[in-house]
Amino acid sequence: MTTQARKQKGQSRAEHRYLNPQGAEVKTRDEAFAAAQQLDVTAEAVQTEAKLTLHNGTTTFEMVVKYNPNTYPHVVTGGQITSGICGAPWDITGGFLGEQIRLDAKRAGQGSCANTITIVGEFQNPPAYRGTYGFDGAASSFKHTTRYEC
Repeated sequence: MTTQARKQKGQSRAEHRYLNPQGAEVKTRDEAFAAAQQLDVTAEAVQTEAKLTLHNGTTTFEMVVKYNPNTYPHVVTGGQITSGICGAPWDITGGFLGEQIRLDAKRAGQGSCANTITIVGEFQNPPAYRGTYGFDGAASSFKHTTRYEC
């Protein structure tokens, strides 16, 4: 190896940078790949959201679903049904998104409506879920198609 080649090889090593999962530069490879718990990762790093719209004839529920993208099926961590249903908003309390969907929610708004809703369905293309939903423990009272909003 020539002196020039050794210099270039040494320079390329000096130019190597390591970044941790948050995008901050760190000194070593070990720091870059350290466990997320040791790097003070906030809960926001394991949560994202999707906007869904449930359609049942003339009824439309607008939803914001928060879920953990690092799981599959994706574990629902929260969200809201913001409109289209009696007593809106409704707080989404759990469920999952994957080949199937299940959303459980409880009424947070005012009104004489049911106290809970359960939405279930199976994935179909284009990206949507076809299934049923029901109130106060039932999950098969009404048919729906729920699609992703871009």
